[in-house]
Amino acid sequence: MEKIKLAQASHLTSPNPVTVVCTEKPDGSTNLATVSWWTYLSFNPNMIAFAMAKTSYSGERVRETGNVIVTVPGAEIADAVMGCGSTTGRNTDKVAKFGIELASVEGSKIQIPAYSRVAIQCHMKEYHETGDHYLYICEVGQVYGNEAEEALFAWSGYSQLRPAK
Repeated sequence: MEKIKLAQASHLTSPNPVTVVCTEKPDGSTNLATVSWWTYLSFNPNMIAFAMAKTSYSGERVRETGNVIVTVPGAEIADAVMGCGSTTGRNTDKVAKFGIELASVEGSKIQIPAYSRVAIQCHMKEYHETGDHYLYICEVGQVYGNEAEEALFAWSGYSQLRPAK
């Protein structure tokens, strides 16, 4: 083995799971952010975690409201999901810009992409500084799934999004 950089390791560990973090903007609309760093933490109680850059607008929204829905997007919206990961929601309506159809989730003002395989409705329990990111630890409320949707994964160090086939 040879020494490599951590970013190079992301190529060697592909594919990586992709999620779209859905938050509520101050005007009540939904903001979407693409995130590849997430994991299940506990099944009793149900908890997950995800990481976002400290400068992330969606992270700011999670810290302010405490509410978030983490979704696993379907293959049909791969291009839009890639766009959501390279645009800030601070001054952009990503839903309109990328033509993303939204769906409602029972008991939440936050909407999700209609083409989602999984939606995990959460409340932030705490967050921690982890270098240039914050790690958000969340308690899971409701979980929804749609087996008909094909999950997206990040390939080649997060440069491509496609199903794992």
